[in-house]
Parts: sequence; C-alpha cells; structure tokens
Amino acid sequence: MDAETQAVHARCIQAVERYIRQHMDEPLDRSVLASVAGFSVPHFHRIFAAAAGMSVADYVRRLRLERAGRKLRMGAVDITEVALAAGYETHAAFGKAFKQRYGLSPGEFRRLGCRAATELLRRNPIHEDQTHERVD
Repeated sequence: MDAETQAVHARCIQAVERYIRQHMDEPLDRSVLASVAGFSVPHFHRIFAAAAGMSVADYVRRLRLERAGRKLRMGAVDITEVALAAGYETHAAFGKAFKQRYGLSPGEFRRLGCRAATELLRRNPIHEDQTHERVD
C-alpha cells in the first residue's frame, strides 16, 4: 500500500475513533461506523483492525472499560450503574470483563488508592496520546 493510501486510511480511522469517543453511550452500528470512514462494512473492518490492532468491537469495549475505571477511581458508588453505562447488561458480565482487563474486580479496583488506580488505567492504553483524556 502506498503512503498516500495509508494517510487516507489513517485519517478515516481517526474520524471513526473520534466518532466512537463522542458517541460511546449510544449503540455503535457497524454500518454507521463504516459510513463515517467512507468504506464498505467489510473493508472498514479490515482497515480498522489493521490500524488499531483489534476489532472495532474490542476497541469500543476497551474504551468503555477505561471510562468505567476512571469513574470507579473518581468514587462512583454504584458498580451496577457503572456497568450499565459501560454497555454491560449485568454486574456479573461487567465484573468478568473488568477483571480480565485489569486483573482486579471493580470493587477491588475501587478500593485502590487514586495513584495505584491511575497507574493501572495508564498501562496499555489504546493510544498513548489519550492516557490523560477524559472521555466520561
């Protein structure tokens, strides 16, 4: 792939990432995301996975879990509300996904000190330049 095509793809994927961050509380339909990128759905999935290193579903899940972690760090009291805001239908499903991502249950994470929680959230972010960006 030539440099010009790579640059076009990068701009399209950045537009999709921006759209996702701005619409995280909404259902994110793959055809809408492909439209934002200006690609067909299959082509969008290939290009996005190549650029982000993960599927769009995994990308959205990670963003939502990072946002949930920030809410817990900031003192969110009701884990079920945080789970629902992250797109999970049950506390149990959220707890499993959160523990898989961060190695701690949401309750254990919430009991960490602010500094330890922040360090855990900063490990392996989706994009280095977003580690300080507030999405919630």
